[in-house]
Amino acid sequence: MTRALRTGLAALLAALVTASLAPAAPAAATAPGSVSDRASDRASDRASDRAGKRDLPGNEPNRTGGTDYYVDATNGRDDAAGTSRRTAWRSLAKVSATTFGPGDRILLKAGEQWHDEQLWPKGSGRAKRPITISAYGDPRARLPYIATNGKVPNPFRADGTKNPETVGLTGAIVLRNQQYFEIDHVELSNDDDFATDITTGTYVRDGISVSINADLLEAGADSVMDHFRVSDVHVHDLDGPSTWQKIHYGGVNFQVFGGKSYKEYGTGGHYFKDVRIENNIFKKVELHAVQFAFNWFAADGQDAGEYDESGKFHEGWEQLWVRTRDLYSRDVSISHNYAESVGQGAFQFANSKNLISEYNEVNGFLQRYDAVSCGLYLWAGADSVMQYNEVYGGPDNEFDGTPWDLEYTNFNVTYQFNYSHDNAAGWMAYMGNSSNSVARYNLSVNDNGVLVKNMLSTNYSPTYFANNTFVYDGADLDTFHDETFLSTVYFLNNIFYNTSRTDATPWYRRTGALRQAVFSNNDYYEASGTHSAQEPADPRGLRVDPKFAGDPADYVTGAGVKNIRKAAAHFRLRGNSPLIDAGRYNPHLGTEDFLGTHIYYGDAPDIGMAESRRGKKVTDPVDDDPIEDETGDDRVNLALGKSVSASSTHPGANGTLVAKNLTDGDPATRWAAADDASYPITLDVDFGADTTFDEVYLDEYTDSGTNPRVRSYELQRWDAAGGSWVTFAQGSDGIGHDASVTGFGDVTTSKLRVSLTERLPGEEYSPTMTEIAVHRAAG
Repeated sequence: MTRALRTGLAALLAALVTASLAPAAPAAATAPGSVSDRASDRASDRASDRAGKRDLPGNEPNRTGGTDYYVDATNGRDDAAGTSRRTAWRSLAKVSATTFGPGDRILLKAGEQWHDEQLWPKGSGRAKRPITISAYGDPRARLPYIATNGKVPNPFRADGTKNPETVGLTGAIVLRNQQYFEIDHVELSNDDDFATDITTGTYVRDGISVSINADLLEAGADSVMDHFRVSDVHVHDLDGPSTWQKIHYGGVNFQVFGGKSYKEYGTGGHYFKDVRIENNIFKKVELHAVQFAFNWFAADGQDAGEYDESGKFHEGWEQLWVRTRDLYSRDVSISHNYAESVGQGAFQFANSKNLISEYNEVNGFLQRYDAVSCGLYLWAGADSVMQYNEVYGGPDNEFDGTPWDLEYTNFNVTYQFNYSHDNAAGWMAYMGNSSNSVARYNLSVNDNGVLVKNMLSTNYSPTYFANNTFVYDGADLDTFHDETFLSTVYFLNNIFYNTSRTDATPWYRRTGALRQAVFSNNDYYEASGTHSAQEPADPRGLRVDPKFAGDPADYVTGAGVKNIRKAAAHFRLRGNSPLIDAGRYNPHLGTEDFLGTHIYYGDAPDIGMAESRRGKKVTDPVDDDPIEDETGDDRVNLALGKSVSASSTHPGANGTLVAKNLTDGDPATRWAAADDASYPITLDVDFGADTTFDEVYLDEYTDSGTNPRVRSYELQRWDAAGGSWVTFAQGSDGIGHDASVTGFGDVTTSKLRVSLTERLPGEEYSPTMTEIAVHRAAG
């Protein structure tokens, strides 16, 4: 099914209202168990599957060697044995009071409902013999339905602090310090009033809450919780306040709790392993559909932070400590889930490695939460892939609000083969403090906010945006980038297709925003025929119509993630496209495109998210023209590698915040003054011989918790004859990023002093800078 691409905001909003398969608006109140058309379609598909291809699991023999326990809300009796349909138990309280063993199954009768009850079975399974929570009975009946109606303990004390005894106990189904569980074929809700949204208070309500409570584990107990399966579960109507209260909740929620600082626990352990969350439906849930995260009680602020190997400081909430202590959850698969009308970010993954998220669909997120989050993303994670996901219906949000996010403290995280459309905040949030982040072969249509949003810290290594296809309305687009790239970012083989016939692409809002971005072999198409003066320099770039296979004004929606390649194929290249063989190879392109085609055929890779099978297949591509060898500023930096001395140096970060970082040419390293430094703070560059220059470049370090700090400064030359420093330039408007000081003519001296004379009002800490460079226009 298709929908016309609108060029005006009013027309776009009208389309969102009238199109039958357009992203949903915030959901109206629903009766227990009711679902939208999209969610209903998925529920019907799965009901047909149960009735046709396979029965309910509880109707089949127990193959794990345990005991089956039956629960029937109408005809059961809690004083019965529970081990047959005729002797079924009645209440979930009876189940929750029972300790189960490996291989046991808890089977809830289809068509039955349990109101005002919570299910918390005790015990754990073991390898190849999990404990199962599932359904039995008529496969045509409604799934067994647990409507907990908010009857769960509050995870907060009266003073607002977290209660170690009750955190994690907020689900319709609860597991705490338990493992080897499989949950399937149940319906869950946890809301006392479906018609009214909670906007204040400390309510926390989950569908399925799985937690590790480090303080309740006995000494020497296993702290790695292994093997969880959640499938064919329908979770709807989880309500909670739309303000941040420092605790997560959602449809399926995995969290690790500890009442003390993480520093008081050992390294290793305290994580989940071998988790599969697949084929579930989430409708109108808070805060998330699926959530993975740590929730340590003392992991915020400066005291919980630590320095990394490059000397950058990570606040506790950035969770570098998860990496340094190897606390990652691992071997996690989250796939084929549908989420609609989610209060905050739909799929939030954190503190995990070897995670794959694929074929998940998000239909509306940040619906009731006016704060930062994204549709589907991983933060503080490693070695993970997000692919074949579809996200649409995001809000118009100044902070984040995008479908995807390259978050803090990610290592080797890839977004590929994802389809996002109609997200008003933009396409990708990009925070920094990451290493080897890659976004390749993705499709973005009408993500008319900021295409690459933020970047609040430098990275450990460059980031690659390669072979993505962006189709947007330049009249509605805020900017391509809204902040300033703080370290190297490569954009290669992307299509930037602006449908507006009136407005050229706005590329940035801050001067120097693209200074660390390298653009190569991209296509810049403007339907108006007019290109912006802001368009980045790209000597190998093109300005031509890509010649898509389909009309960009009719893009595919409503097909679902099972047909995501059908949606993407609309934007493959026709045989006469000038973008065929017009890209350049780089190992970060991977091995195949969105449609599964090998990379690459012909003389070079194509531009955009689909490779054409034209020309000879290049079986083992070799990068014989590395983009990494290209430099942005080819002028000679006369200060590069020169000796630098500072009047003050910060003693922290294992001694890495030294002055020599100012002339090493690496914007990811920095110098910092001590917190008690007295002004003026001086930085002296020794050229070793008389040197003539007419420009001095200065750059401060910033990240999410570090603002520019210098208000005024002076540039001074060493006068050897007089034995004194002589001021030749000064500034009183701060330094910030990319301060190029000129207009003082030629200066010849053997030493340069940068004298920082005053700190900005309101800044508590002393200055920290990344670079001092010196140039001469005449060479």
